[in-house]
Amino acid sequence: MQAKLHRWAVAEPGRRFDDLFNFVYDPATLLVAFDRVAGNRGARTPGVDGLTVADVEEQIGVPGFLDGLRTQLKTGAFRPLPVRERKIPKPGGSGKIRRLGIPVIADRVVQAALKLVLEPIFEADFEPVSYGFRPKRRAQDAIAEIHFYGSKGYRWVLDADIQACFDEIDHTALMDRVRLRIKDKRVLALVKAFLKAGVLTELGDRQDTHTGTPQGGIVSPLLANIALSVLDEHLHGPWKPGGSMSTEGRRAGRRAKGLPTWRLVRYADDFVILINGVGSDAEALHEEVCHVLAPMGLRLSPAKTRIAHMADGIDFLGFRIQWRRKRGTSKWYVYTFIADRPVRSVKAKIRALTRRSSQQDLEYVLTRLNVVMHGWANYFQHAVAKNTFSMLDNFAWRRVIRMLSTRHRWKWKDVRRRFTTPTGRWLPISTGETELRRIAAIPVTRYRYRGNKIPSPWVPSQT
Repeated sequence: MQAKLHRWAVAEPGRRFDDLFNFVYDPATLLVAFDRVAGNRGARTPGVDGLTVADVEEQIGVPGFLDGLRTQLKTGAFRPLPVRERKIPKPGGSGKIRRLGIPVIADRVVQAALKLVLEPIFEADFEPVSYGFRPKRRAQDAIAEIHFYGSKGYRWVLDADIQACFDEIDHTALMDRVRLRIKDKRVLALVKAFLKAGVLTELGDRQDTHTGTPQGGIVSPLLANIALSVLDEHLHGPWKPGGSMSTEGRRAGRRAKGLPTWRLVRYADDFVILINGVGSDAEALHEEVCHVLAPMGLRLSPAKTRIAHMADGIDFLGFRIQWRRKRGTSKWYVYTFIADRPVRSVKAKIRALTRRSSQQDLEYVLTRLNVVMHGWANYFQHAVAKNTFSMLDNFAWRRVIRMLSTRHRWKWKDVRRRFTTPTGRWLPISTGETELRRIAAIPVTRYRYRGNKIPSPWVPSQT
């Protein structure tokens, strides 16, 4: 079903799809949607009705639950419930709060089904310069694109962040974007119902939602990408066939005339515009972006938006990208490092697991450290990361040794006796079959820029 929808959408760019609602409540679609909700980490988190996925499986049963949901959708009786507000601190220790909206399980399943139907249609229109919450795409692709164009002279950067993007998207403007591809009134009504479902605050008050799409809803990232595609289309339009930047020759012609060329790289509501020009070109693009986003009810965050030269470095998606001289030479290259904030964040997690007074079982501590550190290192393994990985290995080792020394009242000679061989070689910290694994052993490799070669999940690969 998804492959056909995607193929039709690609073949007919202006087609508006009708008769989609039957796909949404199809038993096979709902079953796949439930499996995705159940496999999500948030399956244990209840909405306003207090039910988790486990409660649905034990108290109602999956077949009966899905049959009831299908009947409600088919008869038009389905109504989304308000999302449960939950405030969590934003990463980085800034003290700011992120508002999540947690739907009930039934709403999550319907949203997942809706996404299964809508995503292959809109993916046919999305530009290759956006990477967040899209199939087969990841943050490393966005970083590789910045590295690629930064190495080709695009050194001025508009580093931008959209202020409260998920909270401020204009519903009317968003629905107009959805209607460009969707004609089925029942699907449109369902999308609008989720947008207008409201919020139950942490204090128990009901609030209507006049703007935005709840951060935490399954379909919300897709709707945000649909809204922000207006920016992608505007800035990437000149790169399309026949455009003023569509070939290397045309881009060189613009630069010869003193005109800038630019390249957008967007990941959800964070984006950078790389400019081959001068600083004033970046300022002009800043104004242009503000005018493009305004009809969607969006604006740039003054605190997080800045114009910088790549020689000064930019932080994006946890990486620090900088144009600098290679040590011992006079040649300059673009390097990708790990930014300071992710290092501070993972150190804080290591500290939390290895407090001196901790009485946690050592096997649990080592298991959690391995999960946290290796998950973090796998994300950053394509940066210049070897020294950082070694530093964090040493940091974690010292923290665990200090915790054990306090717990068992060891002196340094006791530590050496327990963790060195008779020849003086240090042994890894271990208990049973669990040991503290070094992230410095993870190979650090260059992530290859894939450009327009990123495969679609709905197009068979050519062999």
